[in-house]
Amino acid sequence: MSKRAKIILIVIAILFVAALIWFGKKNKKSIVEYETEKPFKTTIVKKTVATGKVTPLEEIEIKPQITGIIDKIMLLEGSKVKKGDLIATVRVVPNEQSLISARGRVDNIKIRLNNAKVSYLRNKTLFEKGVIARAAYEAVELTYRQAQQDLKNAQNDYLIIKKGSAGSGGAANTNIIAQISGTILEIPVKEGDQVIQSNNFNAGTTIASIADMSKMIFEGKVDESEVGKLVKGSDIEVSIGAIEGKKFPAKLNFVAPKGTEENGAVQFKIKADVSLDDKFFIRAGYSANADIVLEKKDSVLSIKEALLKFDKKTEEPYVEVKQADGKFKKVTLKLGTSDGINVEILEGVVADDEIKIWNKVSKDEKKKDN
Repeated sequence: MSKRAKIILIVIAILFVAALIWFGKKNKKSIVEYETEKPFKTTIVKKTVATGKVTPLEEIEIKPQITGIIDKIMLLEGSKVKKGDLIATVRVVPNEQSLISARGRVDNIKIRLNNAKVSYLRNKTLFEKGVIARAAYEAVELTYRQAQQDLKNAQNDYLIIKKGSAGSGGAANTNIIAQISGTILEIPVKEGDQVIQSNNFNAGTTIASIADMSKMIFEGKVDESEVGKLVKGSDIEVSIGAIEGKKFPAKLNFVAPKGTEENGAVQFKIKADVSLDDKFFIRAGYSANADIVLEKKDSVLSIKEALLKFDKKTEEPYVEVKQADGKFKKVTLKLGTSDGINVEILEGVVADDEIKIWNKVSKDEKKKDN
């Protein structure tokens, strides 16, 4: 063999070895090392949040007993009042036609009364002389007494139209007083505004609204998917948007038997008595959220939800558990309660299992997932 042939053989051998090395590196799979985590026992609390507001338990509207004009307002919104305190006064502005008509009835009855009086005195003299019988005298006397009473009634009607009341009842009708002790939330009228009395055909003009601010309730709504898990008397926590970092304990006392549809979802109203803290002043209408415990499980075997994968075909949850040879095995799980971070494990893994943390994924695994 010539020297040139030997050189060619050596070059071919070197190229062959280089090719083997190149193909070996190309086909070699990258090794990915995964961290693992063991299941643990913890308490899982499943909650729902109801949005709403805090309102007074007792709130009433004060309405006038007569129609008139607000003459004077004694107090301001936010003032604390006791039952019977004067809030405002109403000045009666009578209807001219009704006033003239009432005055005319008074004058007519006075004429009739004068005539009845003359007849009564004449017949009384005749009766005392024995000229007429007792029955005739008593009939004339009855007519006279009735005319006296008719005049009194007509005069009272006239005074009511003119002043809003007859006699001592005037102050009761024209004075607007607090019906309960509490805080004035709102006075929607001003001095000079006309107000209408409350009657069977009209709700009347609200002069003031009063509420007892020492008794507050939370009013909110929950979705129909969660309302079935609520239990009256349950303890909840109320967070008020205007008061940061403070939660007020409350007790659920009402769940509406009928829901209302809002934006395609059925919502149910709930109410809860709120325990107040003297350090904080709660205003009526504050927006608030209520944390309601739907389910609670103590010391149950759990894993983090981030460790879960779901089969694309069956949609069953699974994890990969490390085996003795260092490889991972797919294990299907049966899950229980979840709080969004941790989830209860009913079947599939035990406390000593090492579960893959999905922190590193090779290109082949990415292709497999896709």
